Amino acid sequence: MLKKWKRILKRIFAKPAPEKSISYDKLEKVSLSANLEENSSYLRAAFDRCSDFVLREFVVGTTPSVKAAMAYIDGLVNKKMLTDDMVKTFMYDAVQLKNKGPALQDKDVFAEELLAFTEVKTSNNMKDLLAAVLTGETVLLVDGLDNYFAVSTQNWVQRAVTEPETESVVRGPKEGFTESLQTNFTLIRRRIKSPRLKFETIKIGTLTNTAVCISYIDGVVNEKIVAEVKERLKRIKVDGILESGYIEEFIEDAPLSIFPTVNSTERPDKVAGGLLEGQVAILVDTTPFVLLLPVTFPQMLQASEDYYLRWPFATFIRLIRFGALNSALLLPAFYIAIVTYHQEMLPTPLLISIAAAREGVPFPAFVEAILMEGTFEVLREAGVRLPKTIGQAVSIVGALVIGEAAVTAGLVSPAMVIVVALTAIASFTLPSYSGSFSIRILRFTLMVLAAFLGLFGIMTGLLAILVHLCALRSFGIPYISPLAPTSLRDLKDMFFRAPWWSMFVRPRTYGYKDPARQKYGQKPKAPEERKRNENNENRISRKIARRKPQ
Repeated sequence: MLKKWKRILKRIFAKPAPEKSISYDKLEKVSLSANLEENSSYLRAAFDRCSDFVLREFVVGTTPSVKAAMAYIDGLVNKKMLTDDMVKTFMYDAVQLKNKGPALQDKDVFAEELLAFTEVKTSNNMKDLLAAVLTGETVLLVDGLDNYFAVSTQNWVQRAVTEPETESVVRGPKEGFTESLQTNFTLIRRRIKSPRLKFETIKIGTLTNTAVCISYIDGVVNEKIVAEVKERLKRIKVDGILESGYIEEFIEDAPLSIFPTVNSTERPDKVAGGLLEGQVAILVDTTPFVLLLPVTFPQMLQASEDYYLRWPFATFIRLIRFGALNSALLLPAFYIAIVTYHQEMLPTPLLISIAAAREGVPFPAFVEAILMEGTFEVLREAGVRLPKTIGQAVSIVGALVIGEAAVTAGLVSPAMVIVVALTAIASFTLPSYSGSFSIRILRFTLMVLAAFLGLFGIMTGLLAILVHLCALRSFGIPYISPLAPTSLRDLKDMFFRAPWWSMFVRPRTYGYKDPARQKYGQKPKAPEERKRNENNENRISRKIARRKPQ
C-alpha cells in the first residue's frame, strides 16, 4: 500500500517532461490540425530553448468564446501594433460579435471580420508557419481551424538611408542601399516608376532562409539571361546566405579567374541605370550590396558621376581613369625592368640621379618594390579595419613616417618611394572596389615577371592578361565588349562618354528587345535648323525601331 501511494504522489508532483525538439525536416511534412493545443505543442517544441519566442494564448470575446493563440519573435515585431490592432480587437472589440462564435470556425469569416490588417496570409503547413514567425510576422492560431493567419507586424531595428561609403560622388544622389530588402525595393522603384520593373523573390539557405530577389525590366532584358540567373540561383544548396558575396561565388562564370564577372554596388542610381540598359540585379536581404550582371570590364572603370556631368568633363575624367589604371598596374614593374635591365632607355642625367640615390641601398629594385608595396598594402588594410576616426590618420601618417624612415635608413631609394606613392594614388581612382583587387594582385605578378625578364616579361604578362580577358564571359556576354567583338555604336560609352542626345540606343551586347532608348535627333539646335532636319530625324528613328534584337 505504501509503495502504491508513493507512485501516486510521484505522478502528482513530478515535473512534466520537456517537449522534445522536432527536426526541421520533419516539420516540412507536418500539417496543422483543428486542435489548438496540438498546434501549440508543435510550436513550443520547434522553438524549444528560444527565449525570444512568445506564444500568447487568449480567448476571443465572442459567445460562445473561442480559444486562440498568437506567436511571434520578440524584437522582430511592433508590440504597440499587436496591442492596439490585435489583442484589443480580439478581447474587447470582438464582443460586438457575441452571436457569431460558431461562425468564427470559418476561416474566411475570421479573416474578414476580426483581422484589421491590410495583408493576411493563411496556410496549414507548419514549415510556412515557422518561416512567417522567423521573418517578423505574427501568427494567429484559432481552436477549431486547421489554418494559421499571418499578419505583417515587422518592426526590427534597421539602418537609415545614408550616402554610400565605397562609391561617393560630388554630383549625384546621396542615397545608398541599406540592409532592408523592402527599403531597397523602394529606392529602385522611386527611380523606375513602371509596372515593367519586376521583383521576383526566392528563399535560399536551409537555415537562414534568406530572401534573394531578381530584378529586371520586362521587355528590355534578354529573357535568356533572366532564365540563366534563375537556374543558377536554384542550384545553390547551402545552409546560409549572409551577404551577396555568397551568391556571387556560386553564380559567376569563371570562379578561378582573378577578374570579377559579377559587379557589385550600393548605389540605387547605378542599379537603375543598369536595369534600363538591360542588366539584371540581384538583391539580397541583410546586405546593402546589390549584384549587377552581366558585366563587362569597361564597366568596372565607369562611375555613376560620369553620367551626371557634362560630356566633355565626364570624358576627361574617364580618360584620366584609364591612365590611372595603367599606372596602378604597370608603374612599379616598369621601374624594376628599366633599373635592372634597360638602363639605356633613361636619359643620362636621370640615370645618374637614380644611380646616386640607390648607391647605399643594399637591396635590388625588385626587393625594394616588394617591401614598399607590401608595407603600403598592410597600411591600407589597417586603415580599413581601424575605427574611422583614426584609420585614415594612421594610414597616411604611417606611410609618411615609414617611407621617410626607410629612405633615411638607406633601405629604399627616394625614387622607389615616389613610384609606390604614385601607384597608390592611381589605384584609388578606380571606382569598382572588386575590380581594384584584380589590379592590385596583378601588379605583384608583373613585378615578378619584370624582375626576371625585364620588359619582355611585362609584355608576356600583358598578353596573357589580354588573352584571358578575351576568353572570359559574363552570363554569355564577352567580358571586354564592345572592344571584342567590336561594336562601334557602343564605343560611345567606353573610353569617352558621348552626349546623352547621341546615345539613342541601348548596348548591343545584352541582346535587348527594345533597342530605342530615346528619339533620334534631340541635339539642341537653333530654331531654323529644327524644321530643316525634322524629316531626316523621323526617318532614322523609324529605322532604329525596326531593328531586330540580336
